[in-house]
Order: sequence, then structure tokens, then C-alpha cells
Amino acid sequence: MSIENSTLALAGMFQTADLVQQIACKGLFDQAPFEASIQSLLEVDASSVEAVYGGLSGIKTGLQVLCGQLGAGQRNMEVMHYVLGMIILERKLMKKEDMLASIKGGIESAQAQTEMYAVAHPNVIVYLANLYINTLSTLDFRIKVNGERRFLDNQNNADKIRALLLAGVRSTVLWRQKGGRRFQFLFSRGKILRTAQLLLAVNDG
Repeated sequence: MSIENSTLALAGMFQTADLVQQIACKGLFDQAPFEASIQSLLEVDASSVEAVYGGLSGIKTGLQVLCGQLGAGQRNMEVMHYVLGMIILERKLMKKEDMLASIKGGIESAQAQTEMYAVAHPNVIVYLANLYINTLSTLDFRIKVNGERRFLDNQNNADKIRALLLAGVRSTVLWRQKGGRRFQFLFSRGKILRTAQLLLAVNDG
């Protein structure tokens, strides 16, 4: 399996996790990576992993966050908490064929909505949030989102967070399909870091 492909999908996970933290703690988020992450959820027939995120520019934030987590600096444990939660949810989801089918059908319906609305339109986000509520949030494990109560209690923020978590699990499925495994966080950190740095350099070049 290509290390570049698994690293891109891993960056997709870290990008959604970073956005979740932004919204939960600040009530704000960066629009471009948000739209790229939501769009990645709807890209079921993309020609490549890079295309899932709309090119390297769409996953730049995720690559930067990934480099920060694997590098020598201080790690963001909250972001890592969300990523590990996505991995747990993905493992449980893959044992539920009926839930997988429901999510697939829901994503197809969301794709149809984007023919009328922009990908980040509130109608699309609410639909994806409800899809998360009706599927992944019914499993016996839930990702606990920490942040400022005034931001978490805002319905628009809650919808965005749920849609992002759904997108994060989609990236996790892709990551596993491309050879990603949890033990690589311990034994392949340097290789993943170098690959992410190279991908960032290609994007910036």
C-alpha cells in the first residue's frame, strides 16, 4: 500500500479533528479546510486519494496538523483523542453492514442536495449531522467533544461538529483501506512524518 495514500487519508482524519476542536473551543473555523473535509465525505468515486480532498491544497491543514503531532514539538492531545475515537468508531462500524448501508444511502442523498446547495450549506450540514446521529452515535462508543459550553450548545456548531466527525470516520475507512493501522503511530512515525512533510513541500512548490 502506498505510504503517500495512507498519509493523505490520515491527514484527512487530523484535519477534521482539528476543525472539531476549533469549533468546540472557539466557535470559529477555517472555511476552506472545512469545505474540503465535508466534500471528501461525498467523494465516493474519486480517481485517487488526493482527489478525495480536492487536491493537496484541500488537505494542507491536515498535513500541517499531522506534522505537528508527529514532530518534536508539543502534541495536541485533544486532537489525538478525536483521531483515536474515529479509529474506534470505524472498527465498530465495519461490523455493522446495515449501518454501512444506511450511511452509504445517506451520503448519496447528501450528494443530491449539493446539486441545489453549496457543499457547506446549512441544509447539507444538518442532513449530515442527522445521519451521524442516526448511525454512528448509536454505537456503544461515542467521541466526547470537549470545549466551551456556549459553543457546544449552539445548534449550528453541534451540526458542524457531527458532520465533521462523520467525514473523519470516512477518512478513517479510507486510511485503513490504504494500509493504515494504529500501531503505525508508534512504529512508523518518522516515515509518516517525512511523507507528510514531502507532500506539504509539493503543495507549496
